[in-house]
Amino acid sequence: SKNDPYRDRVVTIPNIICGLRLVGAIALVGLALTENSGLFAGLFTILSLSDWIDGKLARWLNQRSDFGARFDSLADSVLYAALFFGMFWLRWDILKSEAGWWIVAFLSYLLTTSFGLWKYGKVPSYHTYGAKTSQWLILVGAVALLLDYSVWPFRIAMLGVTATNIEATTLTWYLKEWRADVLTILHVLPERNREPP
Repeated sequence: SKNDPYRDRVVTIPNIICGLRLVGAIALVGLALTENSGLFAGLFTILSLSDWIDGKLARWLNQRSDFGARFDSLADSVLYAALFFGMFWLRWDILKSEAGWWIVAFLSYLLTTSFGLWKYGKVPSYHTYGAKTSQWLILVGAVALLLDYSVWPFRIAMLGVTATNIEATTLTWYLKEWRADVLTILHVLPERNREPP
């Protein structure tokens, strides 16, 4: 449509940045194997910030698309998988003692992803305020853990991830069709209440 010219476009500036983040995430795995925690934390920070930038550009340039939302979620998943690989490789001793925190967060991610796949046939891609907040919490928590600063930011991040995934699972429960970019559960409840019985 005229109001949404990029809805079905694949090649957009935000999607190019997503692609670079995907490649960077793969490079992150290689960097972990060099045992350099500082460089790993630095590259993860840059890649994490690219996620914030592509979201802003998608809105500013009016280049939001369903493909872009799904591609962004894929790039994020690969980035966080690379992050956890690196943290396991570089800081297994700490992660082992913090297992209760990250296992609950991981299980909540599996729940929301599986539920979305079961209901819609694709992974949810809500980009809620909770998800955006969790990304910042993960950035701070991961860097603090990798640089041996403190485990508390990591614990707080894992609580944030769990809460975000619970909200996403609830959204999947409420929404009849797959949708991208739902800000909070509160944005969906009024719609649900307006539906005829």
